[in-house]
Amino acid sequence: MYTKACTVSIMATQSILAEKTVSITELRKDPSQYFQSEPVAVLSNNKPKGYMLGADLFEQLMKLAESAQPSIKSQFRPNRKRIQTLAANNAQAILAMPEEDIGDFE
Repeated sequence: MYTKACTVSIMATQSILAEKTVSITELRKDPSQYFQSEPVAVLSNNKPKGYMLGADLFEQLMKLAESAQPSIKSQFRPNRKRIQTLAANNAQAILAMPEEDIGDFE
């Protein structure tokens, strides 16, 4: 009886907790367009490395987290203007980042 050897590779799957995705390369071109009212998964090598959120959604998530665990409020609570400033600064930093460092973005 002859049996043929067979190699099966199984790819690991990862959950993406967003309906929209963007590659780090595309994100770098215009990061501000990805701060939306829903999360956007940031992918590197087709794997999620992070999520981008608009200020309104982030504030809603913080309120939800605070209601579930009040100690969270004392840990982190910037106001809307500070979040917008952080977002603008981070967008500039991503645009200025060298291509070889983009792969390390998390």
